[in-house]
Amino acid sequence: MESTPQTGPPRGQNRLQLVNFDIQENHISHETQGLSNKYLVVRRGKPFKVTLRFHGRMWNPKQEYLVLQVVLGEMSAKMLVRFYNKGSDPHKWSAWINPGDIGHCVVTVHICAPVLSSVAQYRLMVHFEGAHERSSYVAGLFVLLCNPWLKEDPVYMPNDAQREEYVKSDYGVIYMGTDLNYNQRPWLFGQYEPGVLEACLQLLQVSPQHLSNRRKDYALRADPTYLSRVICAMVNSNDDMGLLEGRWKGNYKDGVKPTDWSGSADILHRWMASKGNPVRYGQCWVFASVLCTVMRVLGIPSRVVTVFNAAHDSDGDLIAEEFYSSTGERLGLSKDSVWNFHVWAECWMRRPDIGAQYAGWQVVDATPQEKSGGVYRCGPCPVVAIQRRFLNTPYDTAFIYASVDADIVRMIVRSGKVVAKKVDTKWVGRLIFTKSIGSDVPEDLTDSYKKQKRPNVPAMAPYGNYSPVCHSSRAGPDMPGPFVEGCYASQAVMPHASMADVSGLDVTLTVDGEPTVGKSIELTVKITNLSNSTRLLMEHLNAQLKEFNGSPAKSFWKSHQELSIQPLEDLTRQHSISPSKYESFLADDDIVKISVVIKDLKTKERVLATQDFNLRSPKINIEVEGGDSIQVKKEHTAIVSFTNELNKTLSGAILIVEGHGLLQGKQEARLTVLRPDETIEKKVAIMASSLGTKLLSASFSHRDSSSVISRSFHKVFVTAQ
Repeated sequence: MESTPQTGPPRGQNRLQLVNFDIQENHISHETQGLSNKYLVVRRGKPFKVTLRFHGRMWNPKQEYLVLQVVLGEMSAKMLVRFYNKGSDPHKWSAWINPGDIGHCVVTVHICAPVLSSVAQYRLMVHFEGAHERSSYVAGLFVLLCNPWLKEDPVYMPNDAQREEYVKSDYGVIYMGTDLNYNQRPWLFGQYEPGVLEACLQLLQVSPQHLSNRRKDYALRADPTYLSRVICAMVNSNDDMGLLEGRWKGNYKDGVKPTDWSGSADILHRWMASKGNPVRYGQCWVFASVLCTVMRVLGIPSRVVTVFNAAHDSDGDLIAEEFYSSTGERLGLSKDSVWNFHVWAECWMRRPDIGAQYAGWQVVDATPQEKSGGVYRCGPCPVVAIQRRFLNTPYDTAFIYASVDADIVRMIVRSGKVVAKKVDTKWVGRLIFTKSIGSDVPEDLTDSYKKQKRPNVPAMAPYGNYSPVCHSSRAGPDMPGPFVEGCYASQAVMPHASMADVSGLDVTLTVDGEPTVGKSIELTVKITNLSNSTRLLMEHLNAQLKEFNGSPAKSFWKSHQELSIQPLEDLTRQHSISPSKYESFLADDDIVKISVVIKDLKTKERVLATQDFNLRSPKINIEVEGGDSIQVKKEHTAIVSFTNELNKTLSGAILIVEGHGLLQGKQEARLTVLRPDETIEKKVAIMASSLGTKLLSASFSHRDSSSVISRSFHKVFVTAQ
């Protein structure tokens, strides 16, 4: 592109009456239907049509040239309109007229952008240049996107079903909870909602890169690696005029609680309305889902991925540490954390900057955890580099590798010293899920991230067997360094004899059945005495609420029992936590950490076992009369109901129904009391104003609970009349 000349008002006779961008036909051809009713939206490397209508004197090709000019900021490119497309250069803008494209006062021109054009909104100019007369016209604006349908484009995706799912689909599923009993939550990406395209483009326009050097930014926007890095930083608001402010604990009254979001469009609309002030509040699945929306709008195939038991390795040693009290309570002593689930996006692209072998899915994580290049962003990182442990691959591979494959060191602390420790090599990244193509069933991506790991590194012996010297050497994943009891700032862990070998005890903890709000939580502890002597033991059980990002909360249930176990005996212990013990602490989708510490009262040796799980909420039924496919701008009826399956009467029952794009505001049903097996119901009239996938959501709460105890979602498909 060359510098744009200043263009004054049209000179000569005002001959150009109308420029028709043929939006409907071009949008069908370019797979951009629904992205905008205001602008022409096309994909690079594929021709689109523009029709010029004249009044008065028609264009005479024998007397003057027809020249088109595309303008982007201070840059522009001119195209001499030719007859026939004679193999134009794919790296330059080109324009041509086919036979039959010239009619009475009408000319249809075909325009093709280079395959590596910048993603942006362009201005189109029309020039007539003759020997004695020149005239210029502003034709209008159009938006140019990446083209995953074009083989030469770096984001090319060869499979139709994949493009349908990862580019065109406006509906996704987020998997949350724990690997033991995960749940799924729908999300509306909302790329076809009015104003979403404009918001996505505005994110680019207010980025620090654009504000500091517009010309350089425009030039680099041809590269999906660059685009994903800019958008990743702009989705969070930590360094810029970004989209979302994160909050992981405390009060959300000055914004929206992260669990209350169900789609990206509302967030993007609020950000635009606030003129660049961040929307409150987001957590990992919100950051990832909004990022996925923006990337799909820009034409980059994207999907949302959940990693269960994701490590946040704060010191870069590929090890995450957890500390427990001598009675099994998780302590907040470590800078590392293990999130029960963490959500990021994957974006599909080639990586010419690092080599063809790194093409394919790339991790892009907008949740602000650590800085990359001085900015809160992460990626794009090739998934194949994570699997092959090429930890120096750009960008942020070592950090992401630790998220899915770090070792967990669990330590029992008493009087400020570590008294026992165990290393778990399989806990982190136990499951990695994304939505399957055309289905809500999860697709397991674990093998694409992780090779088969070595067996569990044996656990350490109790405190007292090793020299109390603190080492600070860093260690890689296959070269562990020394660790010393009593040093909380440990950098790595040596393999040692297993705890079972040293103590002669093997302990397992399991959660029985499917824990559900309002019902007892059933636990089983199995102790095996591998020694030839009778053991006198103390069993400590502890249950505490846990934030999904690993932060421990106060314990709500404890059990302490002295036991005796015979030589080579298996002892099975059953425990039950009644609803009365947890209902004032726990609610819908909360995560619980259960830990057991078995202590030998004679030798003082201890063994730890732990398990995380989430409580299932009672179901809210949502039904649309006549089926889940409804016509746009036509009223339909939805019936929402909740049946009290608990064994007690609920006071002050509230059923709330919402539906962005289907309902105006919230609608409620209330009952003073809801007895066991009774139902509360709400009928609502729904009407969609636009096409696509919509969500009806419902929540149930009651006066005796401090928060929502159940939340449900229901997909509605809106079709043309």
